Amino acid sequence: MMKNILVAGGAGYIGSHAVVQLLDQGYSVVVADNLSTGHLWAVDQRAKFMEGDIRDAAFMDRVFSEQKIDAVMQFAADIVVAESEQNPLKYYNNNVYGTVALLQAMLKHDVKNIVFSSTAAVYGDTEVVPVTEEVKVNPISPYGKTKCFVEQILEDCRKAYGFNYCVFRYFNVAGAHEKYAIGQAVKHNTALIPIILEVAAEERESIGVFGNDYNTKDGTGVRDFIHVVDLVDAHILGLNQLEKGESGIFNLGNGQGFTVMEMIEAARAVTGHPVPAVISPRRDGDIAVSIASSEKAKTILGWTPEYTDVKRIIETAWKWKQRMKRCIEF
Repeated sequence: MMKNILVAGGAGYIGSHAVVQLLDQGYSVVVADNLSTGHLWAVDQRAKFMEGDIRDAAFMDRVFSEQKIDAVMQFAADIVVAESEQNPLKYYNNNVYGTVALLQAMLKHDVKNIVFSSTAAVYGDTEVVPVTEEVKVNPISPYGKTKCFVEQILEDCRKAYGFNYCVFRYFNVAGAHEKYAIGQAVKHNTALIPIILEVAAEERESIGVFGNDYNTKDGTGVRDFIHVVDLVDAHILGLNQLEKGESGIFNLGNGQGFTVMEMIEAARAVTGHPVPAVISPRRDGDIAVSIASSEKAKTILGWTPEYTDVKRIIETAWKWKQRMKRCIEF
């Protein structure tokens, strides 16, 4: 039975949530993180923390030699689409080469089970609604391409070396843990909900809404939001697939779409604060509607998301933000 899990990138937003959920379910957890974007305070003290970079072969040798590891969850990556356009080599180095280096270490130490953090960006500018896993991948950003390349590498490793993988393609991840003091601690947010909450907290004057002329109910883009705890719980269910020797690719979203203006209105209701919005022209590459079909994860993994009300998702993020504002600057 796989009970010893290495979480690469376990000091980051999603990784730190995976760590506490694994620990609460009785898993033994080792965290490997270089702390380039993660936070040491976000790592639960019940986990074994090892600071280092997955691209460092000597460091990875030490991790696998000193710790018993049955499977790996790979969250270590750069994730900002706009930055990937400006600095693609950074993304290919960290996201692709970093995962290849991790896989090489796994192969050397005979660990062949991996859960991989992918993205809906692999689908590119698709107009299919909702998006199923059968939709052809066509990433348009370097970030999306890096994730797509790794998915192909994992399949090649399955065929060549007998690896088992679970790939999860995320839509818009949001919210914060209600039991532990962890959340989306990012210095320069690009995600919608954290930016909206920065406006509510008077850390920004307004939020920019890019385009109000889409063919949607209020003209603004529609997106699918999934709570981070629901997301990582699917990853833990993915470990069961790996134990069966089965590989697969799964979308993770709520299957519900909300316009940008609906999200702003929901945040106003949750926070009780005005959230001024400034309408700007559409951005290149933005699409009108992006909604996930997560039926495959529900059917095969038995996954059932708990946070299906978008106001509740926003509320968890807001409560965490208020709590952090009182005790820490990041």
